[in-house]
Amino acid sequence: MRSLGLNPTLRSWNLLLHKFNSSGLVSQVPVIYSQLLGCHEPNFFSHDVMVHALCKMGMLEKATEFVRTVEIDMIGYNVVIWGFCERGMVETATGFLSEMVKKGVGVDTISCNTLIKGFVRKGLLDYAVYYMEMLVRGGVERDVVGFNTLIDGYCKLGTVNEASKVVESMREEGVFPDIISYNTLINGLCRIGEFGLAKSLMDDMGSELLADVVTYTTLIGAYCKKKGMGEASSLYEEMVRSGILPDVVTYSSLMNGLFKSGELSKGHALLREMEKMGVVPNYVSYSTLMDALLKAGKAKECLAILREMIVRGIPLDLVSYTTLMDGLFKMGKFNEAEDVFLLMSSLRVVPNHILYTALIDGRCKAGDITGAESALREMEKQSLRANVATYSSIINGYIKKGMLAEALDAMKKMKEEKITPNIVTYATLTDGFFKMGNQEAAFDLYEEMRNEGLELNNVVVDVLVNGLRKNGKFEEAESLFKEMREKGIMLDRVNYASMMDMLFKKGNFSAAFEIEHEMTDKNVGHDIVVYNILINCLSALGKFEEAKSFYFQMENMGLTPDHVTYNTMVGAHCKEGKLDEALELSNEMKSVGLIPNLITYSTLIMALSEAGDVASAMQLLNEMATVGICPNPSTHRKVLKAFSKNKRAELILEMHRKMTEMGLCPDITVYNTLIHVLCKLGMTKKAAVGLRDMLEKEISADTTTYNILILGHCRSGHLDKAIDTYYEMISKGVFPNVATYNTLLGGLSNAGRMIEVDKLMNEMQERGLYPNNLTYDILISGYGKQSNKKESVMLYLEMVRRGFVPKLSTYNVLIADFAKAEMMKQARELFNEMQKRGITPNFSTYDILICGWSRLSNRSEAMRLLDEMKKLGHVPSDTTLSFVTHAFARAGRRERLMRQLKKLYKLKTVESEASSLVEA
Repeated sequence: MRSLGLNPTLRSWNLLLHKFNSSGLVSQVPVIYSQLLGCHEPNFFSHDVMVHALCKMGMLEKATEFVRTVEIDMIGYNVVIWGFCERGMVETATGFLSEMVKKGVGVDTISCNTLIKGFVRKGLLDYAVYYMEMLVRGGVERDVVGFNTLIDGYCKLGTVNEASKVVESMREEGVFPDIISYNTLINGLCRIGEFGLAKSLMDDMGSELLADVVTYTTLIGAYCKKKGMGEASSLYEEMVRSGILPDVVTYSSLMNGLFKSGELSKGHALLREMEKMGVVPNYVSYSTLMDALLKAGKAKECLAILREMIVRGIPLDLVSYTTLMDGLFKMGKFNEAEDVFLLMSSLRVVPNHILYTALIDGRCKAGDITGAESALREMEKQSLRANVATYSSIINGYIKKGMLAEALDAMKKMKEEKITPNIVTYATLTDGFFKMGNQEAAFDLYEEMRNEGLELNNVVVDVLVNGLRKNGKFEEAESLFKEMREKGIMLDRVNYASMMDMLFKKGNFSAAFEIEHEMTDKNVGHDIVVYNILINCLSALGKFEEAKSFYFQMENMGLTPDHVTYNTMVGAHCKEGKLDEALELSNEMKSVGLIPNLITYSTLIMALSEAGDVASAMQLLNEMATVGICPNPSTHRKVLKAFSKNKRAELILEMHRKMTEMGLCPDITVYNTLIHVLCKLGMTKKAAVGLRDMLEKEISADTTTYNILILGHCRSGHLDKAIDTYYEMISKGVFPNVATYNTLLGGLSNAGRMIEVDKLMNEMQERGLYPNNLTYDILISGYGKQSNKKESVMLYLEMVRRGFVPKLSTYNVLIADFAKAEMMKQARELFNEMQKRGITPNFSTYDILICGWSRLSNRSEAMRLLDEMKKLGHVPSDTTLSFVTHAFARAGRRERLMRQLKKLYKLKTVESEASSLVEA
């Protein structure tokens, strides 16, 4: 207009000011106002818009200066009061009220309501009431808006009684409460848990007002929060019957309530129902559902909802992406979590340091330490500063991988970046050092943590105590626990439970129960884990009655037993032989919704098998198959071992067949168990069939397989079959080990086949295998029994030279060989040598030596050994006493002396008596 030489009117300028102010281009208002000044004298409207613009921009000082330099009306003053109240400067705003009065500018209801709202926002209800009453005395009329502001203020402070009084005041002044008044009061009552009063108030509204969607939604939301889904559903139905259509907030509240009550499928169905009702789900609806699906571990459904949101154009914010990705990582859905990160990147959502920390933590949990390092580098490229949580996550990742050096480097780097490690960082590293067995480094970190002034908490206590415990340092763990307790650290249930478990397993029952009593005294509640420790430890110690008392105590406390509890109790009953009670407990599990697991079934099947109740064991195995539980190699081993007590090969084979049909992978471990059980029962033919069956299924036998079968043949006296199996083993390319040779050498030595022993020893050494302690014991015993002193002594000397200590039976064979040859000096030297090596002689050693000295008529040596034997609590055999009597008594006195000696040793008489009897 101006370029055409036309001068816009004041009205046009004011219209332009208003449009810019209301359209978001508020910064242009001062520019246009300055242009207006060159053409026209601004009026009140121009000034009002200018004040409003300055207040919206937060330029309160300029707004104040402007108000005091131009003529302003009541609207302008109300605007500047609003500006200061919006910024929380209500006290300053009251000054303008005085200014209005002084200048003769009228104060109206809007002035009053604006000021009241400012006080209410700051929680200054007393000031709000004071100024309201002051303005009323000055002739200002109160309206429903002002009263509603007060009602809202009182309700937010939780003083609903005061809010109710305001409603009564309204009626007294002839101001009728509107739907907002009632909805605000109902919301206030719900906040303080007065749901009954809130519902009654809604019912009372009927005479004056009709409840609207906000009224119903407020109550529905309140009931949903306290899991009162019955009342919420009734209100929803009443709402629909009344012709009031639920909105997205109503549905979102109901969904949230259903999810909290565990009704995931119903909540999900409600999302579809709201769409049919024409209500479009919003971000809150979808995020509520997604959160519930995450908590339920339903990754697939969660990702489907994410895709639906994207298709519908409902954007997720950074917080939602972070929560979703973090939840998927925690579920172990690592690929899906990475997909969410890629999707977010493709949608140009810029990650922040919180999301990167979640990504690094997740990748560490997935064992992808390289990916975590890459994410950390990406953060640095984007100038995003890692924080203590970021570094703690990557340090934890390094620890899990056993990369202690890298973990320490990460800690060093964070310190260089002026990021102070927190208690979690130190606890993670300390735990890592304990796991690697480096107790000294763990305590160095603990000292560093104390020097840094970090306050110790129960997490650190748990790390330190558990670290010591797992490294076998029980005394130190107990001492540290006491030290922490004396320092006043608030120990939690986990700390107490861990210590109690350790003390029980250590056998220190009184100290364990002291911990349990202390928990009770300090009101540290017993949870299912604590009771499980008590029940498990007492059951393991055979204290079944005490275990049962804790089981019943737990039930009386309202705690629901879990799989661990039931399995422990089932095991306890089985150990007591109370199989009926054990089976009854397994049925109780089913009745409370707990399906017996692999441990439950394995325990029961083993117990029934050992008791000879094969039919019941088979029935349980069939039940196990029906519910889809697949046995593992451990179950297979335990069950076959239990069935072996029946000594019925067909049952063992039937059990083996049944378990493989149930999905047990018939691998080498399973077949080794089968062959071992059959061999132990002497059923080597069937064990050999098992080996053939295994090879036919293209499962390669290993050294353990052949060793089991060779041992079985040797124990059954089938030496030739054992040797044939050995050569079969070699022909199949399976390498024998020292245990293979020891088994064969033992069998051949016992059979006196020493030529074959020599041949086998040569083969062993040709294969680069060297004799161990057992090999030497076998060979020395074998040659000793053949009276081949030369070989046995040579082997003994070689054995000792190589640092091996012969066992007692080996020394006894050597000593017996020398005694038989009447070489008692050498026998005595061996006797002394064995004691120097820490081997304590037994009664057989003394019998051999006494008999040897008796043959040589060496009464003093025989009597000395008899006395020594007596001191050690050993009783001579009849053969030994016979040797003594024949060697040292006259022919007519031998039988009588024999009877007297037997009587003396049974009565454990003093040493001198035996000697005096012989002398007599």
